[in-house]
Amino acid sequence: MPSGGGVQSVEALFLLLLMFVASFAALARKLKIPYPIVLVIAGLLLGFLPGVPRINLDPDIVFLVFLPPLLHAAAWTLSWREFQRNFSSIAKLAVGLVFFTIIGLALSAGKLLPGFDWRSAVLLGAVVAATDAIAATSIARRVGLPQWIVEILEAESLVNDGTGLVALQFGLLILMTGRTPSIVETVGRLVFLIGGGVLIGLAVGAIVAWFEKWVDDGGIEIVISILVPYATYLLGARAGVSGVIAVIACSMYMSRMSVTYMSPGVRLQAAAVWDALTFILNGIVFILIGLQLPYVMGQINGMSHSVLLRYGIGFSLAMVAVRMIWIFGETYLSYWFQRWAKKPDLVAPQPAAVFIIGWGGMRGVLSLAAAVSLPYTLPDGRLFPQRSMIIYLAFCLIFTTLVLQGLTMPTLIRLLGLAGETSLHAEEQEARRVLFREAIAHLSRKRSKNHDQSAMFGELIASYQRRLDAMPAEREEHVKGLVDQSRRNEEILEALQVEREALIRLRNEERIDDEVLRTLQRELDFAESRVHTGSILAL
Repeated sequence: MPSGGGVQSVEALFLLLLMFVASFAALARKLKIPYPIVLVIAGLLLGFLPGVPRINLDPDIVFLVFLPPLLHAAAWTLSWREFQRNFSSIAKLAVGLVFFTIIGLALSAGKLLPGFDWRSAVLLGAVVAATDAIAATSIARRVGLPQWIVEILEAESLVNDGTGLVALQFGLLILMTGRTPSIVETVGRLVFLIGGGVLIGLAVGAIVAWFEKWVDDGGIEIVISILVPYATYLLGARAGVSGVIAVIACSMYMSRMSVTYMSPGVRLQAAAVWDALTFILNGIVFILIGLQLPYVMGQINGMSHSVLLRYGIGFSLAMVAVRMIWIFGETYLSYWFQRWAKKPDLVAPQPAAVFIIGWGGMRGVLSLAAAVSLPYTLPDGRLFPQRSMIIYLAFCLIFTTLVLQGLTMPTLIRLLGLAGETSLHAEEQEARRVLFREAIAHLSRKRSKNHDQSAMFGELIASYQRRLDAMPAEREEHVKGLVDQSRRNEEILEALQVEREALIRLRNEERIDDEVLRTLQRELDFAESRVHTGSILAL
């Protein structure tokens, strides 16, 4: 952050960053370009302007202030069903590709990069291994990329945040002690860091979910939701396990349980707050990434800008190629092995889909923060000579993947024939039908027991039936002429609750995706909110 100046300079800087985020995000919307790309480019250009304050990217600020809430928000929207279904692919990317990248650099970096031995190459690999799916998935959703590809990119970026930082810990251990851990020690340490993080995350999530059942206050629950990722991250770090994995596990658990403890009003309030919070944090982060290049280049001595540019471009292209080689190689090797084993219902890989998964491996702020967190000196007091080059190469890869891959992905998705309606649309329509039928059945039972209110129940049933008959069109109809407004509202709320229970059952039976649940749940929340505020006369 800024060097010197006190509280007022920090406030001024924060306001300046917010102004940049709002201005350039508006420009991105106008240009129909994902805002992370525009913000990084804008930050880069601003960094070379005279008079723009110098802002050092403090890794502690990234890891302790930005990372926990952003991980929480991303994990909250992750589909548990798709995570289970794609676990093998996610693990190969988030674990296999991370170590493939590290090993590849360890074997070749000494020949390709000046002054790099295998230890510094391991650190470089750990730094650049983690991907950032914000830009990739924002583009993918906008052009209608198949949902399973979006889910893989999102899950990979979350899990390899943890595996990348775990690999960084091992790299630092090797660098600072000069000792290479044994295979048994490495595996044991990995199991402890990841498994311990999962256990702590689930424990925190279970405690908070239990406590939330006794609280129904929007302000309190929103404060708790913001506190939880920070507390989970710090607990994981204090326990010596992966704080990143702890936050991911906690957030995924709480997201799945939130349908049982969050009221509709609180859910709507929290969604609005978190949308704004994640946009601000992401915006500041991407601006800060762009601002770093002038200072990073200034720290590298003995090389001209043209030589640095060649190294940056060459390294970035090599990392893109490494990802492509791994993804195509492991995908087709796995397919051929399963074919040899005569696995039933085997589906051949789609080259276009495999290519887009490879092209979606964009890097983000975590890579730069990991690079900046490297030590300045070695245990013997000597300067760590490769530190500045690692930071520079990490920045080049971030910039290249965000801008080059981000700008070309919409065109590639269309050219490869992957754009179009996602499979979730069919699930959503089927879920609507089930919800309408459940509500009709519930209201029919109530009408048979309340003959004096038969007309009211008949109109409510007719409203649901018209909406069911109009499927797949989505519209809302108003029922008029009801005399007992309060009784009618009670019945509407009961019918909405029946729909919620049916929706949760469909999710638990894995007949619909979590994304479908959130979409329809939001509609039900809005419907209930309108009933409470009296802004509609009926469903």
